[in-house]
Amino acid sequence: MDESVSSVALSQIGQIGLSVSDLDRAVTFYKDSLGMKFLFRAPNLAFFDCGGIRLMLDPLENTKDRFNSILYFRVANLDEAYSGLQAKGVVFVDKPHLIARMPDHELWMTFFRDPDQNVLALMSEVR
Repeated sequence: MDESVSSVALSQIGQIGLSVSDLDRAVTFYKDSLGMKFLFRAPNLAFFDCGGIRLMLDPLENTKDRFNSILYFRVANLDEAYSGLQAKGVVFVDKPHLIARMPDHELWMTFFRDPDQNVLALMSEVR
């Protein structure tokens, strides 16, 4: 086996793509409701910055099938982020809850959906 091929290891996400049914509505949600930094629009695509990782919103007509991932947004204060997003009209499917106790921190999460019912989450590692 070629040594250069065997040394390939993926470690950093550069972009995450999500299918959306209405691009304008999705841009408004991610920009105004979630406060994400809007980068640019290309024909039928919109891009946001998520702390150095690019989020691409792609209308369903551009995709053969609808496959999505859960986006986990790291926040310092989960309760504050939860309350702040609720005040902007974001509807959560649960309340912030403990996922796991680690030796040096606790992992807390809460989940919500965007207008296309894509699952999104807030996560906080509490020391």
